[in-house]
Amino acid sequence: MAVVETERHGQVLVVRMNRPERLNALNTEMRTELARIWTDFRHSKELEVAIFTGTGRGFCAGEDMKESLEKGVAGGERPKLEDPFMTGALEKPVIAAINGFAMGGGFMLVERTDLRVAVREAIFEVSEAKRWLLGGYNHGHIANLPYPVAMEMALGFRFTAQRFHEIGFLNRLVEADQLMPEALKMAEHLLTLPPASRVNTVHMMRQMRPAPSADQQALAAALHDHGAKSDLMESRAAFAEKRKPDFKGWNDPEDRYRLPTLKSVR
Repeated sequence: MAVVETERHGQVLVVRMNRPERLNALNTEMRTELARIWTDFRHSKELEVAIFTGTGRGFCAGEDMKESLEKGVAGGERPKLEDPFMTGALEKPVIAAINGFAMGGGFMLVERTDLRVAVREAIFEVSEAKRWLLGGYNHGHIANLPYPVAMEMALGFRFTAQRFHEIGFLNRLVEADQLMPEALKMAEHLLTLPPASRVNTVHMMRQMRPAPSADQQALAAALHDHGAKSDLMESRAAFAEKRKPDFKGWNDPEDRYRLPTLKSVR
């Protein structure tokens, strides 16, 4: 069974993650296959729009933490082949058809898409605060969300599809049997546009998305290392073992009062 399945509808490519027993968690094999498929899609002369979805109850549960524990490396192994969808090099529009849970790295896949339709039962979570030493500070900012909502996202609270639709993160909410028909309808609309208009408009819209400043990114890099690194694997072990984590916090307790600042990283 392929971990990623594809099907063609004229000029539309459907990319379907297919590890339903693991809620489509991203293991090394799936990351590698997605990189290959997105590369082929980028260079295809026949395909112009993609629909990105999952099999089963999950769109994508993010990092495969069991694989991370087996390899002893937090975050999973990235493929050797560059993934144009992940790097932003893909010039063609991608529609997310969110069939269920989109958590952690799965949420980040949704975030990279251009248009989004979800089933009403879908659940979303930015999980960095639970797995790293810095929460997902940039996600709400990129999505142009108000500060308290962005803070809620950064601190790992869960969101329903209804809430995300109300705050403008999702374009459409549908019943499960209408997910793919609605996504295909959106794709068909894109194909009615002049090709250059479609490509140029998507490119321009992407350039207008907010991004953290260089100083803020430097501060984030410092904060990613500000704490006990052992907590990274402890969070994953606790998840895999279905127990409460035993976090250390800081190797030196005084470090909690010695936070890096924008001034200190300049």
